Amino acid sequence: MKATLCLTLIMGWIGFIGFTQSPVSNFLNSLHQTQLDKALFQFTDDSRESWHFFPASMLEKRGIQLMELSPSQKDFFHIMLKSHLSQSGYQKAMKIIDLENILLELEGNANMRDSEKYYIAFYGNPKTDAIWGWSFEGHHLSLNFTSIGNHVSFAPRFMGASPATILHGKRKGQRVLALEDDLGLELINSLDSNQKNEAIFRKTNFREIVTFVESKAEPLETAGINAEALDQQQQKLLWKLIYEYISAMPEDLAKKRIEDVKKEQPNNIYFGWAGATSSRQPHYYRIQGKTFLIEFDNTQNNANHIHSVWRDFNGDFGRDLIQEHYKKSNHN
Repeated sequence: MKATLCLTLIMGWIGFIGFTQSPVSNFLNSLHQTQLDKALFQFTDDSRESWHFFPASMLEKRGIQLMELSPSQKDFFHIMLKSHLSQSGYQKAMKIIDLENILLELEGNANMRDSEKYYIAFYGNPKTDAIWGWSFEGHHLSLNFTSIGNHVSFAPRFMGASPATILHGKRKGQRVLALEDDLGLELINSLDSNQKNEAIFRKTNFREIVTFVESKAEPLETAGINAEALDQQQQKLLWKLIYEYISAMPEDLAKKRIEDVKKEQPNNIYFGWAGATSSRQPHYYRIQGKTFLIEFDNTQNNANHIHSVWRDFNGDFGRDLIQEHYKKSNHN
């Protein structure tokens, strides 16, 4: 059911940790009622935990599309998005969207490839509700934020790139999600033969991230090499790779999150590999800890098509924060 929010109810809400109220309220205040009817839903709406990374022409998402916004409304939206991401996270998101223009040049399919077919949806009332969230989603991008009091969840978070390396035209050689690929390859190739035997748990790559678009990600079977079996330099590479995913968050929250992950201890974290160990050949890796999972594949289109995701086993869509909220409240 759509949330029956009025513009007058949007003003003046208190923001969550690290963010002022202005970016969200300014964006919502810029929308007219017909747009709000498209963008706002009840927090309990089934679509909140239904996510994907397909082109909108293949599987639409509820919400309002970028193409339905005026130039000034788009400005407000980008300010809001920047307030929820780090500079590098925002830049990655913009580069991912811009790849739709490259695909349009290559394929000529304007219905399938459109950088304006990205959806914005709000769940709950940011002014009156203790729990609310919003998402931004389209081809190769799914960003999901859930706010509970003074805390915010940033998962699940999917980023993809096709082409991962632009092979033709004025932008030839440009790469999106390069570090996610390069650091993984650097780490697997830093291992000695015994370590590689542990890390490579499958000779053939997966065609897709294993958790795909499941609403709730369950821990995968333990596979790969334990972080404690890595030497000091290899562990530095592993933490650098993990942080590359976390760093899409605002900087202060990213630093707090990497500290929390490190508290899980290296013996709870595994790095696993499947497929080739050289670039431009299909490969997949995962990093799994007690509370989180990273999956990465570069397998399609002659290993020039990346899918990557961060999942929180208990925290996707703010489930852990919601559970804690209800424990501390009078709700039963």
